[in-house]
Amino acid sequence: MNIGAADLNLLKYLDVLLREQNVTRAAEQLGITQPAMSNSLKRLRELFGDPLLIRTSDGMTATERAQELRPLVRQILSQAEQLFTPEDVFKPSESRRVFRIMTSDYAEATLVPHIVRRLRAEAPNVVLDFLTPSDVSYQDMEQGRVDMAVNRFNEIPGSFHQVSLWKDSFSCLLNRDNPIASDFNLESYLSAQHIWVSKTGFGVGFDMNPEKLGGLGWIDHALEQLGKSRKISIFTRHYQMPALLAMNNDLVATLPSRVARMQAQNERLLIKEPPFDIPQFELKMAWSSLLHHNVAHRWLRRLIQEEAESILAEE
Repeated sequence: MNIGAADLNLLKYLDVLLREQNVTRAAEQLGITQPAMSNSLKRLRELFGDPLLIRTSDGMTATERAQELRPLVRQILSQAEQLFTPEDVFKPSESRRVFRIMTSDYAEATLVPHIVRRLRAEAPNVVLDFLTPSDVSYQDMEQGRVDMAVNRFNEIPGSFHQVSLWKDSFSCLLNRDNPIASDFNLESYLSAQHIWVSKTGFGVGFDMNPEKLGGLGWIDHALEQLGKSRKISIFTRHYQMPALLAMNNDLVATLPSRVARMQAQNERLLIKEPPFDIPQFELKMAWSSLLHHNVAHRWLRRLIQEEAESILAEE
């Protein structure tokens, strides 16, 4: 194909079409009529010699060629934005940008309130859209549909940029009237009923099973190394739940220490150090290389890192 004969403005149309996979929605986003969008799709099909989007029972579906083009087009547009956008054009106090951030419940409880407080002061018109791990795939991140993920990761593709925000240990939260509170050791810990709370990585987590220790996370893996296992009665993905559930005097929650300290303000609850070693974990921020040089994105990443450092300094 002769690039001189191509209308490079069509790449912007292609980017939106591949993201929305709907001609009407793509036209609305670009502020053009549906016939004009349909005509652009026709030109794109001729340009690439491929139908790109095919109508199926599920709506418009991207062809294999379109799926190959999607990250390339996004990268070209991102680099073009970097080329033509002056460094000083982003003004937080005036920006109305929407940032989509995947956060774990842990990050929402410990870090997000600080980020929001800072943004209300410095960028009151910026909109934050917080997504759960179940809402987001690695492909969403890779293609820049989600700005960043703030979570604990067992693994993450090497193509992503990432920084560590902090490390945290684990603590046990239980009712003061729990029979094991006065004699808290490994034996009494294992005799109790437990609350499992966690959600890391991407995708939906189904089929949680106390018998499948390998998939339950850091705590159960640490016990497995000792040839032990705990009795899990409650599975939850929400860190607001343990304080309420631990009010029962026969349940123990083992959870990140920062969350435990926040929830142990109820005088009926107390914090205990786990009676066995559990490795610390890292809270990380990760993002696509497509957004790495974006000036607004860099500003938000810097702000999040500064807030994480501020939290650490206060401890």
